[in-house]
Amino acid sequence: MSHTQSSRAPAPYSNPYLAGIGLGLVLLAAFVFVGRGLGASGAVTAAVTAGLHAVAPDHAHGLEWLSGRLAGGERPLKDWLVFEGLGVFLGALISGLLARRAAIMVEKGPRVSTRGRMAGAFAGGALMGVGAAFALGCTSGQALSGGALLNLGSWAFMMMVFAGAYAVAAFMRWQWR
Repeated sequence: MSHTQSSRAPAPYSNPYLAGIGLGLVLLAAFVFVGRGLGASGAVTAAVTAGLHAVAPDHAHGLEWLSGRLAGGERPLKDWLVFEGLGVFLGALISGLLARRAAIMVEKGPRVSTRGRMAGAFAGGALMGVGAAFALGCTSGQALSGGALLNLGSWAFMMMVFAGAYAVAAFMRWQWR
């Protein structure tokens, strides 16, 4: 049910400064209790590894970038990042439901079709996936975990993410006018 159909108004958004502090504390807790930072692309790689291993095990073992996840009979879906990703999804769903902000919808500007928005989202996601592979980590892993460790490559990566976003934003504003 969307919040327009509900008799109660949705809860206000969280203060971004407090949310940032909370994210920092979650990152610190991950380092202290798990010994690893946060990230997301590793969960996708684990799912791809498990799927490819299920349908073509010899091929999966032959791929250098996947073989390490299959070494020693390990199960790729037992990776920390898979559980983290599931926790993020469930936490976001519960938060959205409690705040009365959960709805199935496509966010888009008035000058773009739903199909166009979905195609753009798919293309952007594919580009981010390729970028994560080249950068050896996704935006969250590079920015949060690598940045917190003062990794120069992570800081350079994030500067380029912001530069790219600002460069493309001028071409995408028409969708929202």
